[in-house]
Amino acid sequence: MSELKERLLPPRPASAMNLRDTTVTRPSASGRAPLLGVDVLGLKKRGQGLRSWIRVDTSGNTQVMEVDKFTMMRRCDLPARDLRLLDPLFVYPSTILGREKAIVVNLEQIRCIITADEVLLLNSLDNYVLRYVVELQQRLKTSSVGEMWQQENAQLSRRRSRSFDNAFENSSPDYLPFEFRALEIALEAACTFLDSQASELEIEAYPLLDELTSKISTLNLERVRRLKSRLVALTRRVQKVRDEIEQLMDDDGDMAEMYLTEKKRRMEGSLYGDQSLLGYRSNDGLSVSAPVSPVSSPPDSRRLDKSLSIARSRHDSARSSEGVTENIEELEMLLEAYFVVIDSTLNKLTSLKEYIDDTEDFINIQLDNVRNQLIQFELLLTTATFVVAIFGVVAGIFGMNFEIDFFNQPGAFRWVLIITGVCGFVIFSAFVWFFKYRRLMPL
Repeated sequence: MSELKERLLPPRPASAMNLRDTTVTRPSASGRAPLLGVDVLGLKKRGQGLRSWIRVDTSGNTQVMEVDKFTMMRRCDLPARDLRLLDPLFVYPSTILGREKAIVVNLEQIRCIITADEVLLLNSLDNYVLRYVVELQQRLKTSSVGEMWQQENAQLSRRRSRSFDNAFENSSPDYLPFEFRALEIALEAACTFLDSQASELEIEAYPLLDELTSKISTLNLERVRRLKSRLVALTRRVQKVRDEIEQLMDDDGDMAEMYLTEKKRRMEGSLYGDQSLLGYRSNDGLSVSAPVSPVSSPPDSRRLDKSLSIARSRHDSARSSEGVTENIEELEMLLEAYFVVIDSTLNKLTSLKEYIDDTEDFINIQLDNVRNQLIQFELLLTTATFVVAIFGVVAGIFGMNFEIDFFNQPGAFRWVLIITGVCGFVIFSAFVWFFKYRRLMPL
């Protein structure tokens, strides 16, 4: 892994680099663009405001760029607060935002901007970022081969069965657009990462909890406390990802905003339609570039053309939004699939938390039982002390400096001991019976 990181590290930027350059590509010695690289002193170049980004296009080609914040804002049409979500110097919860021309994704280690043509990731030495880029390249290349195969099969089927085109429909699968494929890999990486952490926590937790139930010690209690702190933090992160996916699934407008390829295609179609309309007018004899005299183009006709153009653009935008809103099923199914995965991880953590709570309750019951046994023993010891104190009272009475005839009898001391012992036994038995009657101790 160290050799791979050294191979993928881009060279340091030159000191005379212009700060207004939008992108600076860092090719490696082998001629291929590196996948991963970061400066040792940090992602952000001090004094320059440049950040290292990894760009992945629709064909799976990658390159490392150094772009400042304002250039990235203009490039992706994003506000500054959205770029702050991707800043590694700040800690933000998991977020998926759909904007006009981009999707901002902040899922655990994956922090990227997805557009209709490219994916821009913050350059990092994290293995999960490298895996994301490699997986995205493989998926894009596989999907491109699949699309070529689908087109060839469609052409072949049209050649063989032209007469049955209206009777049968094409049953080939529809491939997801580029932004959804990138989003799917990001969701998969985040869900896999969280699920692996949950599995590791389970493997560590259950033996430790079983050991704690058999042997309660300060060391085991401290280990369980740290384990529970990690569990609470991981549950909060998983819950945030789940809530974010659920919020997207509940809002059709947000899901419609994420269809970047569809919106781009409709905008290009509308632009081509305007250009064709202008060309049609030029063919009718009205030159677009030549000045039009006031006689040939009265103000009423210009107002009419302007009104028709505004109405047509509004109609196209409304039709575009309606069409995207009607076809959000594929994104909804994609989000639903990973919602089930992240919900399963959350249920796993919830079960582990319940097991920890049950273990704590069991330990508290054990401690309460030991405490009750100590209280019972203390009660018996107090009762025995009271009985023994009777002998002290008798000895104190007979130790007084006075003379009676009872002291002169030969068996007086023996009878005093017998009577005192019997009285003490009777008193002790009475106390024990009282404790048993009041259920103060299970005797």
